[in-house]
Amino acid sequence: MRWLTNLVDKIVATQPEGDILIESGASPSGTYHMGHLREILTCDAVLLELRRRGREARHVHFSDDLDALRKIPVNIPAEFEQYLGKPLCDVPAPDGSDRSYGDFFLAGFTESAKTLGIEMEVIRSHEKYRAGYFVPAIERVLSRLPEARRALETISGRELDEFWSPIQVMEDGYLKNRTFVDIDTESKTIIYQDREGNQNNTNYDAGQVKLDWRLDWPGRWWLMKIGVEPFGRDHASAGGSFDTGKQIMRDIYEAPAPIPVPYDFINRAGDTKKMSASKGTGIATEDAVRVLPPEVLRYFILSAPPEKRLYFDPVDGVVKLIDEFAELLAKPDKSEEDELLLYICRGSIGERVVVSTVPFSHLVESYQAALKNPEVTLRIISRSEHGDASEKNQEIIKEELKFIDAWLENWAPEEVKFTLQDSVDAGGFRDAEVLFFQGLADKIAAAPADADGEWFHKAIYDFKETSGMQPKELFTSLYRLLIGKDSGPRAGWFLSSLPRDWLVARLRLES
Repeated sequence: MRWLTNLVDKIVATQPEGDILIESGASPSGTYHMGHLREILTCDAVLLELRRRGREARHVHFSDDLDALRKIPVNIPAEFEQYLGKPLCDVPAPDGSDRSYGDFFLAGFTESAKTLGIEMEVIRSHEKYRAGYFVPAIERVLSRLPEARRALETISGRELDEFWSPIQVMEDGYLKNRTFVDIDTESKTIIYQDREGNQNNTNYDAGQVKLDWRLDWPGRWWLMKIGVEPFGRDHASAGGSFDTGKQIMRDIYEAPAPIPVPYDFINRAGDTKKMSASKGTGIATEDAVRVLPPEVLRYFILSAPPEKRLYFDPVDGVVKLIDEFAELLAKPDKSEEDELLLYICRGSIGERVVVSTVPFSHLVESYQAALKNPEVTLRIISRSEHGDASEKNQEIIKEELKFIDAWLENWAPEEVKFTLQDSVDAGGFRDAEVLFFQGLADKIAAAPADADGEWFHKAIYDFKETSGMQPKELFTSLYRLLIGKDSGPRAGWFLSSLPRDWLVARLRLES
């Protein structure tokens, strides 16, 4: 956790007194994905460490819902093209509700944040602009436009073209890039040139004028006194939006820029491009928190320094992540870094734990072998080598099974999923297999009521001498009969968990 301690050391040294404001931000233009979680979780980690050191700090999330709708995401109907150029706060929600388009997508994100124990105050851009909050920033920039233009050109290394404007203007409900002409601070109006070259005026104290992105971002740093700002590495490139914002802060607002925390992207495993909401390549935050326990998702993102690119594998990666986190929990001699990592992984979730020390793959097999019955799952595990862990962590395992159920439904590969066959085709088995099934059925029918997985495993294995079949064939034929696959969970446990009468009837090919 050196990245966090070093960063907070720097923050405290830069701002030794007073409240520290940490900002995250995003445009609610589509479904929020795991890449967005990296920003708000980084903010949350900084917040927690600052408070642990006794400092007052807050995390605000700025929703850029006054941004124009620029493209239609793949999961949005094509008829929304009529709203292109309209502010996200004024576009109707895709579900037909009374919410705006922006709030529709923001709602799922904020619910995910709550599930992850993230404390943040949401601020909506349109509310601030329409309440006149940005008036001082608008006036400051437009009164020093030559300096602003020079800062942008010098830092970005490119000359602004003749069509560049420091503002966007609302016309007929749509945001338009219009040429700025003059400003009247007494009447709170600007004069601008429309598409036909005519001069018009509009008020800038009620949300009819929005600053260009590269001027808006430092404007809110200045107005809100932001001290720390994580952002994607695309904004951190030389001459990029953070560099220009920093220069604008110096030349226009005469104030320091926030401490930057650039972070790399989260990609799907095997994908060279970052997740994209508009292209539908992102893993939605709602899906991520449904499948991954909160502390595990926090662990995935926060255990690595922000500048490291992360790759998420919703199949094997989930298994590895949960088992890794379980190992960290069970580690007897935790270092200070381990303790700090656990602290920020729990966040405001506190001591509540929904990850047991039973391996994830073992839970997956046991849960399905128990036909997704949590109580039966616990009985199966109790008869395994993880019996002690099952006894001590019953309630934790029950909670963990909810996430396993979601993983099986949403992300698990077909080869690990199984269910009982509704019916059986007797013609699909050889005579030797049928004789094996019948013999096993008779043996199970006479078995003691408390026969466990070991008993069933031995009962199957005993047929290796009399059936003429290899041990592997015995198990393969059983899996085909019961779940329609060539492999499955440990057969002894599985059979011991099934209703005895049903199992005997299936072995006799009666059901």
